[in-house]
This record gives sequence, structure tokens and C-alpha cells, in this order.
Amino acid sequence: MYLISLSVIFTTLLLTANISAVKIIAIGTEGIDAGIIAYPLTFLISDVLSEIYGRKITTKIIWLGFISNLLMISILFLVGIIPEASYWNDQESYNKILGSVPRIIFASMIAYLISQHHDVFAFEMWKNITKQRFLWIRNNASTIVSQGIDTTIFVLLAFIGTYSTNEIWNMIWITYLIKVAIAIIDTPLVYILVNFIKSKNNS
Repeated sequence: MYLISLSVIFTTLLLTANISAVKIIAIGTEGIDAGIIAYPLTFLISDVLSEIYGRKITTKIIWLGFISNLLMISILFLVGIIPEASYWNDQESYNKILGSVPRIIFASMIAYLISQHHDVFAFEMWKNITKQRFLWIRNNASTIVSQGIDTTIFVLLAFIGTYSTNEIWNMIWITYLIKVAIAIIDTPLVYILVNFIKSKNNS
């Protein structure tokens, strides 16, 4: 039950992040993609999955998210090329918002596969190093590096040619710092979820 629930939450966060990433939101005087709201939480879920169910099952769920992305981008593309009704005047808006999603999703998929697989690998590595103690170390150590990999790949692939070099690098640094902050802040939630699910599984 909990495995299915975590899988659904993981995939929902991933798809939501990819669509919302089309919007650039203001952080002070700088801008970052709105995917920052949902996407960092996928690493929280993958770490919980890794801790409870292991690397093999978590990797399968990562691939499930990848397939879900492919399905979404295919449907969005199909809907975009189907002729609109004569009285519907929002095709341009659809193309402007969801029409740019394929590039966003492509960038996200590449960054996602590399960073999530690294996260699962690093989490297990730190789990072995710490002899299954200090969950906060493996949670943060794996996520902080993985988020750096993900952010750099995603922003470069998604926005290069759209924004200036300075804007892109600012976006990378600001996004990464926010993700690191989220990773540190959500550590108690990782403990809560892991302890709750383990207690239920053992009862």
C-alpha cells in the first residue's frame, strides 16, 4: 500500500514539476522555473523509497516516472497538432505554454535519469559507509550532489538560447541553493515517513 502511494506521489510531483517549469517565477530580482516547487520533493520520496524498499525497487519507480513523462509529452504533442474548433481561439496560448513543454520535458528527462540514478546509487553507498546509521547523512549527501547534477543539466538544456548566459548561470545557482535548502529542511519529514512506514510494515 505504502509503496503504491509513494510511487503515485513521486510520479505526480515529477509531472507537475515539468509542466509548471514553463513558468519563470521571481526570486528577488532573479527568475527561476516554477518546477522548483514540486521537483525537489521527488528526491525526498526517492530517498524514502531507497531507505525502505532498496535500490532495485526505487530504480523501477524512477523508470516508471520516465515512462509517464514520455506518455505525457506524446499526448500533449498529439493534442497540439489536432486542428482546433473554429470557435476556439486559444490555440496560440496552448502552443505558447504547453507547446514549449516538450523541450522542458526533454531536458527534465535527461537530467532526471542521470540525477535520480546517481541519487539512488549515492544513497546506497552512504548507507553502506554509515552501516545503516545516520539517515540524515545519506539523505542529504546523496541529494545535495544529485540536485547539483540535475539543476545544471536541466537549465542548460531547457533554457540555453532562450535566456542570456548570465541569466542561465544565475538561474542555476539560485535554483540549486533553494533545492539544497529544501533538502536540509525536509530531513525531519524523511525521518517521519521512514519511521511511520517501517512501523506499519512491522506491525
